[in-house]
Amino acid sequence: MEFLFRQFPRLEALIYAFSGVLVVLGAAYLLGAAVLEGVDLVLQGRGASLPILLLDRVLLTLMMAEILYTVIRFAREGQLQVEPFLVIGLIAGVRRILVITAEGLQKYPFSLDHPGFQAVLAELLLLTLMVLALAWAYRMVRGV
Repeated sequence: MEFLFRQFPRLEALIYAFSGVLVVLGAAYLLGAAVLEGVDLVLQGRGASLPILLLDRVLLTLMMAEILYTVIRFAREGQLQVEPFLVIGLIAGVRRILVITAEGLQKYPFSLDHPGFQAVLAELLLLTLMVLALAWAYRMVRGV
């Protein structure tokens, strides 16, 4: 039984290494797919959608890079840090705000009477509150 317990740190390191490789592969795939989708949009004559697609994919890739950083840091130090998760949350919130704003303005008329526009505004309000809360938490953790 003691032999098994001594193997746990090695198994844990293997899990972190495998997780890191999967995050890197996922980010590489996401960037490659974004390039291919972007070329496809341009060839179809729908190049106006390209900035939204690239913004969404690049910010998602940045989130994955921050997750990779968190995994590496946790594997080295053996201690979970709050700051990287707050940064991931901030990037995710800002990403969603930008994408919703860009997509919502294309899908729905600028009218407070339209239910689709109201839904976009409600989601933007909630996301803004979340981003402000995460920024405040980051400031409190960092002591800035």
